[in-house]
Amino acid sequence: MVFRAPHVSRMTLRPALTALALVLGVLFAPGIGVVSGTTDAYAVTKLTHSQATARFSSSGVGWTSSGGCSNRNVSTCTSFDQLNLPSAQGAQTLKSASGCALTITGGTETGHASGTYSHWNGYKLDFSKTTCVTNYIKGHFTYIGLRGDGAAQYKSGSGNIYADEGNHWDTTFYNCGGC
Repeated sequence: MVFRAPHVSRMTLRPALTALALVLGVLFAPGIGVVSGTTDAYAVTKLTHSQATARFSSSGVGWTSSGGCSNRNVSTCTSFDQLNLPSAQGAQTLKSASGCALTITGGTETGHASGTYSHWNGYKLDFSKTTCVTNYIKGHFTYIGLRGDGAAQYKSGSGNIYADEGNHWDTTFYNCGGC
């Protein structure tokens, strides 16, 4: 017995191929990436430094740079170039939910540890450690133990991780947590 596949015309395949091309175009379009890991996948929108600072200014989130600059390639600068939109939104959410003064001291500039969920890749921001911010994090998020370097970690309900690095909070935004 010989099995013969039914004839499929090009007109029958065209809608399926068009849909496949659209999906692949979205997944591999320049400037958009699909993130996978411990949380749901989402398309990542990257911000310029000026887009991020406009968001922060409108929300009352401050920032400082020990070098007085914003060059992503200089470790003493504080840059937001290539910051993930959900990271910026996460800072805005933390500011509004906590009611605390919030100051960013580290962004996407070189000089931080590497890895997928790194400052350079737009997932992390450092915040000044104040009594208000510390009390909010410890009072509203779940303690999940020590990181490999000994930093105490707290996890928000949305999955973001806040690590106490002594003089600042190193925060990993897996998602924006409330937007």
